[in-house]
Amino acid sequence: MFLMAKMISSWSPRCECRVCVEACSRACPPQLQIEQVSVRCRQARYQGLWQATQRIFSEEGVQAFWKGHVPAQLLSICFGAVQFASFECLTEFVHKATPYNSRTAGVHFVCGGLAACSATVACQPLDTLRTRFAAQGEPKVYRNLRHAVSTMYRSEGALTFYRGLTPTMIAVFPYAGMQFFFYNIFKKVYLWILRRDAHTTDNFGNLVSGSCAGVISKTLTYPFDLFKKRLQVGGFEEARTHFGKVRSYQGLADCVLSIAQEEGLQGFFKGLSPSLLKAAVSTGCTFFCYELFCNILFGLRRRTEPKEQSGGGTRDV
Repeated sequence: MFLMAKMISSWSPRCECRVCVEACSRACPPQLQIEQVSVRCRQARYQGLWQATQRIFSEEGVQAFWKGHVPAQLLSICFGAVQFASFECLTEFVHKATPYNSRTAGVHFVCGGLAACSATVACQPLDTLRTRFAAQGEPKVYRNLRHAVSTMYRSEGALTFYRGLTPTMIAVFPYAGMQFFFYNIFKKVYLWILRRDAHTTDNFGNLVSGSCAGVISKTLTYPFDLFKKRLQVGGFEEARTHFGKVRSYQGLADCVLSIAQEEGLQGFFKGLSPSLLKAAVSTGCTFFCYELFCNILFGLRRRTEPKEQSGGGTRDV
C-alpha cells in the first residue's frame, strides 16, 4: 500500500511538473552555491523560473529536465514507504500503549516527525545522489547511477553519502510533522465546511488538504532544505565550474553565516516559489493516493469478511 501510493504520487508530479521542478532546482538549492540568482543582478546565471527554463533547454537540451530522475524516484518511493509504515506503527503504539488519542493533530505531528527521521536516515544516500546528478554540468562527471556510487565512494569515502544529514534531520522532523499536523487540521476543516461526517471519504478533500499542508510546511522549513542542498554538493566543485562561481562550506554553521553575509536574509528563501509548486503537487498527490489505496483495501476487507465468516472463521487481512 505504501509503495503503490508513493510510486503513483511521485511519478505524477515528476512527469507533469518536471520542467518546473528542474528549473526550480537550478534557481534554488542545488545551484545556489555557485552564484547569485536575481532579476536585478545581470551577472546571475539564472534570473527566474522562466529564464532558467529557457536557458537550461537551450544549453543542455530537454533531457536536462530529467537529471537525477532515477535516484529521485527511488528516493521518493523508499522514503514514503518507510515514513508511512513508521507512522502507522507509531500511531498504533500511541493508541495501544498510551492514554492519548492517536487521531489528534498533536499526536500526528510527533509521530509524523519521528517517522520522517527514520526514513531520512535510511534514504539519505539516495538524496545525495539525486542532488549530485541534478547539479552536475557538462561534461558529466557521473555517467549513470552505478558510476556515481563507485566514484563517490572511492574519491570521498562512505560518509559522503550522508553529506547534509545534520540540517536534514533538523528540518525533517518539523517539516514532516507539520505535514501530518496541518493535513489533519485541514481535513477536519474541509469536512466541517461541507458539513460532512468525519468518516466520510472525500478524495478531492484529501488532495486539497495535502497540498495546503505541503505548502505551509515547506515555507516554514525551507532554509534548512537550502542548507542541505548546498552541503551535499561539497567536494563536487570540478563539476560546478561550468555554472560559474563555486562556493564551498566547512559545515552547517559556516554555510548559514556565509549565506547571511553574502546574500542577506532573502538568500535563505531563494527559489521558494517553484519549490512551493512542487511541494503542493507532491504532498497533495501523496496523501491523495495513500488515502485512496487505504479506502480500497478497507473496502476489499469488508467484502471478504462476510464470506470468511460464513465459511466458519475469520482472518486478518
